[in-house]
Amino acid sequence: MAAAMAAGLGRKAPRLCWKAAESLLRPGAALACVVVPVRSRRRCPRVPEWARELSPEEKERRLRSAAPVFPDERIERTFYLACTAEIMDPYVPPEGDARLTSLSRDGLKQQMQKLRQTAASQLALRKIKDHDPDFSTKTFPEKAQEIFIEAHNSLANFNKQKLHSLVTERCYPDMVRGNRYKTIRWRFLESLEPPRVVQLRCDSIMNRGNLYAQVTVRMHSRQILAIYDRFGRLMYGGEEIPKDVLEYVVFERYLVNPHGTWRMHGKIIPEWAPPKDPILKTLLIPGPALDPSQEHEEVK
Repeated sequence: MAAAMAAGLGRKAPRLCWKAAESLLRPGAALACVVVPVRSRRRCPRVPEWARELSPEEKERRLRSAAPVFPDERIERTFYLACTAEIMDPYVPPEGDARLTSLSRDGLKQQMQKLRQTAASQLALRKIKDHDPDFSTKTFPEKAQEIFIEAHNSLANFNKQKLHSLVTERCYPDMVRGNRYKTIRWRFLESLEPPRVVQLRCDSIMNRGNLYAQVTVRMHSRQILAIYDRFGRLMYGGEEIPKDVLEYVVFERYLVNPHGTWRMHGKIIPEWAPPKDPILKTLLIPGPALDPSQEHEEVK
């Protein structure tokens, strides 16, 4: 290929020389320019003598110091904690929901525990009012009872979208678990005692500014609950049997979110609570094993 290029240039050389001479004789004529590609040899830079005497460790250190420093690429993903995973400092109702006399040892213990809970509730109330100035322990129980009734009506009507807005992500699985293929009939009849706030708690997650508030409300009401299985048979309760129910319901709110609302977070079941009624299940009773040679009428 190099020989062919040399031969080509050799043929055109007289013509190029004649054109160059003609351009010199005629000032108005343009000088012909010829660009000949020439491949030059790549030369490696010379390494100084002092660099050759360096040890491999020193060479590596100097190369690292001379290299550009790039910042670490951290993959950061934002996440939203809509609710807490548990009930903060669960309220321990007194046994039998009664007040003991202060003369006994158990009564003194109950009074001391109540004083500690009251002090912690007052501190939590201050934090709640810093983010929600309209909050009041006198008006909140009525609002909590409305949320309680709407949540259970949404559960009975299987309105999942509305139920998500009334209960937290922790409470939702507990309410809908085991309700598939079942029919729920629930009614709130009346309040035997006005609901009241028994405890307030406020705590932060991840950092100090991420505040969550929980309010425990005591509710003593009369309700009707009946659960039917997929065959239409009564499993639990009855539509004509009202029951008196004493419940300690916990409501939670994400205080940092200005658009946050109070939602039902869970229930506190005391240790002294009576056991629930058993659930009546429909089971299949296996019949007699038939011989293929026999007919069904013969077995009967």
